[in-house]
Amino acid sequence: MKKIAVITSGGDCPGMNAAIRAVVRVAMANQIEVWGIKNGYAGMIANDMTQLDSRSVGDIIHKGGTFLGTARSEEFKTLTGRQKAVANLQAHGIEGLVVIGGDGSLTGAKLLAELGIKFVGLPGTIDNDIWGTDYTIGFDTAVNTALDAINKLRDTASAHGRVMLVEVMGRACGWIALTAGLAGGAEIILIPEQPFSSENICRQLLESRAKGKQYSIVVVAEGAGSAIDLGKVISAKTGLETRVSVLGHIQRGGAPTVSDRLLASRLAERAVRDLLQGKSDIMIGYRNNQCVEVPITDAISKKKDIDPELYRLSDVLSQ
Repeated sequence: MKKIAVITSGGDCPGMNAAIRAVVRVAMANQIEVWGIKNGYAGMIANDMTQLDSRSVGDIIHKGGTFLGTARSEEFKTLTGRQKAVANLQAHGIEGLVVIGGDGSLTGAKLLAELGIKFVGLPGTIDNDIWGTDYTIGFDTAVNTALDAINKLRDTASAHGRVMLVEVMGRACGWIALTAGLAGGAEIILIPEQPFSSENICRQLLESRAKGKQYSIVVVAEGAGSAIDLGKVISAKTGLETRVSVLGHIQRGGAPTVSDRLLASRLAERAVRDLLQGKSDIMIGYRNNQCVEVPITDAISKKKDIDPELYRLSDVLSQ
């Protein structure tokens, strides 16, 4: 194998640049030419590619987002679009691909493999919802961003004796809410995986006040419901002064944490080594402090569940 390419696709996340950097430098250490594909699969179809070298990826390990850019592509969902993408890769002599992204991006890579393109995927998403890996690139940074917000909101909640609702990302998965809420000492954590009723939430908050708690933090994953709507219900039914903060896309940005930089670098190094060994149709995950190979079919088809022990612990510690 003489040429490979690297692509970031889907939602951006902190640590993508660190992964790109590692792909390029590990490949070059093995005398492999590296191309960067801009703006995800849309750029692959548009033939928007550039050759990368060691200096191309200097001074990026500490930056959030992805300097290659990312975009969603409706055309790539069609066979004609994918065939165009493959033709562009082949025209450049690219023999292997490192794909960094979430389940949609990894599914796209599998579709390319059906047309003859070798690839290794890296799990890059703040949601931590990819099966086969304990952590995804970007998750730790997003959780720490949410935790920082919770810490600051706790100060003002305490000063005014308020109920403070914090809505974090997670449409179908509650990992960010559960992890940040547990670390931030939230009284209530609401995630899509666990049903709840507003009546029970109001009862819990009133019981907390009766026990002497002067304020409360409620962390809400966006997929569990609207924190704004729930805040209105809580205010109306309990009479407690309530405020809501929706963190939104701030969780996607910022300098990646040490954990995300190391994770991205380790996974990327393994991905390049596996490609050079002729391996394909796999994702490199991280389990029990080791890089592991995960069949791509498993990674994109199996559901990663919330750890019930973490949820139980959050309930115990919130008393």
